[in-house]
Amino acid sequence: MKFTTSDLCDAFPAAVRVAQPAFKDYGGASRFAGPIDTLQVFEDNGLVAEVLDTAGRGRVLVLDGGGSIRTALVGGRLAKLAHTNGWAGLLVNGCVRDSVEIREVPMGVLALATSPRRSGKAGNGQQGGSVTFAGLTFSPGQHLYADEDGIVLAERSLIE
Repeated sequence: MKFTTSDLCDAFPAAVRVAQPAFKDYGGASRFAGPIDTLQVFEDNGLVAEVLDTAGRGRVLVLDGGGSIRTALVGGRLAKLAHTNGWAGLLVNGCVRDSVEIREVPMGVLALATSPRRSGKAGNGQQGGSVTFAGLTFSPGQHLYADEDGIVLAERSLIE
């Protein structure tokens, strides 16, 4: 996959939106892209595990955890599960844990921070709606591009 977010911004200035720079790179791949699916949860990753246990088909899961930094929504086990099931990356508006394990998984994982505390497991949340954070509204089917310079969102695929 050859792209840079800077080049996409230059080539498609009217077609892209840029997320506010609030996320840190925890994954084993700093560059990732794909159509997105969304999930909204709060301090509960039961539904996260269910979604990542499905075929990712090169998608990016945009996970809105409400910006909570009290508990982690993704750990090493879930990152490995996502990679095994073909997810291209995870954008977490919240925390991850097991950061050393996540770094060994060859996929993109961006999050606000780390927290050693695990989240609840009740399975509460909503999949597939629009979520808003980092100055953008993310909706299923949009395309996300991420690299060392930032996160870019577009309504359609911008690369072949």
